[in-house]
Amino acid sequence: MGTIKTTNIETITGSGTLTLGQSGETISIPSGVTMSVPSGGLSGQNYPAFFAYLSLSQGVSSAVYTKAQIDTKVFDTNNYYDNTTNYRFTPLVAGKYLVFYGVSLESGDGNATVLVNELRLNGSRIVNSPRLDTTTGITRFSAVGTQVVDMNGSTDYLEVFGYVSGFGTEFNAGDRQTIFGAYRIGS
Repeated sequence: MGTIKTTNIETITGSGTLTLGQSGETISIPSGVTMSVPSGGLSGQNYPAFFAYLSLSQGVSSAVYTKAQIDTKVFDTNNYYDNTTNYRFTPLVAGKYLVFYGVSLESGDGNATVLVNELRLNGSRIVNSPRLDTTTGITRFSAVGTQVVDMNGSTDYLEVFGYVSGFGTEFNAGDRQTIFGAYRIGS
């Protein structure tokens, strides 16, 4: 193929769509190139991305880390979040991801004393929330977190776990109380 060189490209009417390349192709912009952004900004996407929540309360054992079986997708741009079997996000695009998660727990006996949620990468904890200690009489409380995580785009996966001490405990559903989501923010 040949090379086309020019100083300006415009559509015929000045307000149409200019398409470069086809679906699946990459357009390369060399380093050192600057871009002029119009006042309306750019409409870029942070893909892949997903957001899901727990639709039915999930019973958990006291004083044991339990994986949150977050089962209802609000959206999943590339179908990389498994919401039916292992409840994990495995993006097949390498990069940095902003991950957000929250676990809401309830103790049936009103004596929940400790709550921790944690984010795991490939089965190993990478971050957990600060330990929340309560006094007796507290039945419901939540821990949320955000983290930037590098993903390799092939085998890396993320999962959310929660820990609570108390009897008759469960992860809360409804009103999107237990959630998990992520989106790619760059390479």
